[in-house]
Amino acid sequence: MRDSFNEINITPLTDIFLVLLIIMMVIAPMLDQQGLNLAVPEVVNQEQITKDPKIMNFTVTSDNKYYFADNEVAPADLEKTVAQYAKDYPDGLLIQSDADASHGAVVKLMDSARNAGVTSISLSRG
Repeated sequence: MRDSFNEINITPLTDIFLVLLIIMMVIAPMLDQQGLNLAVPEVVNQEQITKDPKIMNFTVTSDNKYYFADNEVAPADLEKTVAQYAKDYPDGLLIQSDADASHGAVVKLMDSARNAGVTSISLSRG
C-alpha cells in the first residue's frame, strides 16, 4: 500500500520567493527616474512688477510663421535673430503662439533661443 502524502514541501516555493526578492533588490535602484528641473516662481512685490521688463517677444502664427517686432523672421534666421537681440533683452524671451500653431514650430523657436544663449523662455498660447 502507498504511504499517504500528509505534508506539503514548501522548499521550492521558498526558493522562488528568494530569487524574486533578490531580483527586486537589484532592479529597484535602477528605477530611479529623473524629473524635470522646474524653477518655481518667487513672490514679488508690486514695485518689482511695475519696472519695465526687457523681454523679447516672438509670435508664432497659425501658419507657422515667426514674427519679431512686427517683422517676419525666416525659420533659417531664427537663431541669428535671437542672438542679435539677446543683449538688448536681458529678461528673456516670450513666445506668443497662436492656438493653431504647430508644436514643432514652437519647439524650433525654443531650440534656437537655447542655442543663442537665452536661459529664460516663457510660452503664451492664445
